[in-house]
Amino acid sequence: MLSLLYQEGPCTEGIFRRSGSAKTCKELKEKLDSGVDVDLTCESIFVTASLFKDFLRNIPGSILSSQLCDKWVSVMDQGNNEEKIKSIQRLIEQLPRANVVLLRYIFGVLHGIEMRSEENQMNAFNLAICIAPSLLWPPVSSTPDIESEFTKKISSLVQFLTENCCRIFGEEITSLFGEI
Repeated sequence: MLSLLYQEGPCTEGIFRRSGSAKTCKELKEKLDSGVDVDLTCESIFVTASLFKDFLRNIPGSILSSQLCDKWVSVMDQGNNEEKIKSIQRLIEQLPRANVVLLRYIFGVLHGIEMRSEENQMNAFNLAICIAPSLLWPPVSSTPDIESEFTKKISSLVQFLTENCCRIFGEEITSLFGEI
């Protein structure tokens, strides 16, 4: 899924913004959940993007860990970019290894898409708006106003992560998928 998004995402206008067919997504999700081999190259890239966001939303406690939610939210209130990057790296060290590996690939994909934002209209801000709600959510539900403010803060964090992913995760993030 990520490999396909890495390949096709940068040249697809509105990737992660436009939804795939709900019926197709539901059918493919059921097939994937039951272990059936699915050839996503035969589907719309928007279906793949929708399935991927759904996968992220179903990670128990979120990929960034709802237990660390307050710490993630407060990162963007810190001083300069260096301090933010160091704080993010410390938080990443607290995540399970599988989450860290997946995050590296996710931000490798987002970086590739952002690099071609003039073509796909998906700069770091737009990507963050679309993907942030799938990466972290508060451990308890709250009022719509508080949730709206939370979403803005997490979107700002994801934008920063996307824009600074090479410094946060290392330059090799740009070559995780090899020469596809």
